[in-house]
Amino acid sequence: MLRIVISTGNEYKVREIGEVLKDFDVEVVSKNSLGLNHVEVDEDGHTLEENAIKKARELWKHTGGIVIADDTGLFVKYLKGDPGVHSSRYAGDHANDIENNDLLLKNMRNVEEKDRKAFFKTVIVVIDRNEKIHLSEGICCGKIGIEPKGEHGFGYDSLFIVDGVGKTFAQMSNEEKNKYSHRGKALRKLENIFPEILYETDSNK
Repeated sequence: MLRIVISTGNEYKVREIGEVLKDFDVEVVSKNSLGLNHVEVDEDGHTLEENAIKKARELWKHTGGIVIADDTGLFVKYLKGDPGVHSSRYAGDHANDIENNDLLLKNMRNVEEKDRKAFFKTVIVVIDRNEKIHLSEGICCGKIGIEPKGEHGFGYDSLFIVDGVGKTFAQMSNEEKNKYSHRGKALRKLENIFPEILYETDSNK
């Protein structure tokens, strides 16, 4: 059975990816479970793709097997794409979710609903044992609410109202969020390209 190492310490994310890949003969584990929690990079890329590739390549150096890394950003039209690649550190390098959300609301104060359009984007990078890079991405469009709503989720979930649904991610169940979210879409695409990844992995045996 092939082992796939995820560049995260978040076991929920590991289970989520494992569920998508359940029909393949693979074992999905976090880098932390292998004692690789020290493997970190400066996410100084100009795009989500650059950051995800950088994380995946660093982890690949320590494993030599299949690795997966991802990066996600919130892009607000009124703010010319901010916070974008800096979403997790919008209010500072050590900012938490509350501080990031407060700054976003401050910067969107008095902005009319028609100008509050935004989208989330997730990029997932897989590097196989031959060091070939595979990309998958997902986008979810919506708008920024005027106040937080919902009890679930993390990051900007309580402020992002999904187009066509009228609810924030924080107001959705996990199943509903996975159906509409940028991350869910990227994961489903990953499922579609994984046969190619396994083929490339086996090609040099």
